[in-house]
Amino acid sequence: MRLSDGQLTQFHNEGFLFLPEIFDPQEIEVLNLELPGIFAQERQENVREKGSQSVRTTFAAHTFNDAFGCLGAHPRLIEPVRQLLGGEVYMHQYKINGKAAFDGDVWQWHQDYGTWARDDLMPEPHAMNIAVFLDEVTEFNGPLMFIPRSHREGKLDAGHDIQTTSYPLWTLDQETVTRLANEGGLVAPRGPQGSILLFHCNLVHASPANISPYSRTIVYLSLCEVNNHIRQFKRPEWIAHRTFDPIVSLPDDCLRALARNAAA
Repeated sequence: MRLSDGQLTQFHNEGFLFLPEIFDPQEIEVLNLELPGIFAQERQENVREKGSQSVRTTFAAHTFNDAFGCLGAHPRLIEPVRQLLGGEVYMHQYKINGKAAFDGDVWQWHQDYGTWARDDLMPEPHAMNIAVFLDEVTEFNGPLMFIPRSHREGKLDAGHDIQTTSYPLWTLDQETVTRLANEGGLVAPRGPQGSILLFHCNLVHASPANISPYSRTIVYLSLCEVNNHIRQFKRPEWIAHRTFDPIVSLPDDCLRALARNAAA
């Protein structure tokens, strides 16, 4: 899957691009059927919400689950990022963010590159995120909120918040967020399951708590240009990967093939 010139321009101008229903219901079902088993495991990759057994984030599921391994090398995700970054990419981070109904906590305002630069010594912002909606994302179940064009500000000053939630994050102060929002506005891309969302690693974003009765699970591939790999290995390998080999894309029907094999 290749992006058009207009889509490339929109990404570079706004800092993000939303593409609805790139994966069909059968492909999403293959992934969703795996989630209960993954979330039930007592393993270090499952980070649970503060004071709760609900999973906040599952890291590195592509390394221990076949379905999410397929997604991590799916051409509909890898090829557009190669196109945007202008070269081969490796998997810097892979996570399933499970914002559970009634229990999914806030993600504070931040830039992802701010964390990657400070904690992992990623040299340049030659990296980005591509996300897959496993549930419908609505205004009620904790959608991502972006400040359009905030990626043009570069890496902003941030403080290390280790208290608000169960996962530490380099967060932006209220004055900075207010200034950027007054300049660029706020958007919350929403849409059906199977949609994808690409966004620049310096785009300022957050998500509110989910107090609705509807879960909101999104898979994030954080992909980095191979020559821009991290230089510091302070965080566990399952959070910030240390294998810098280019991703080799799988066949486009890899998820459907899993479904066929399971039915056989």
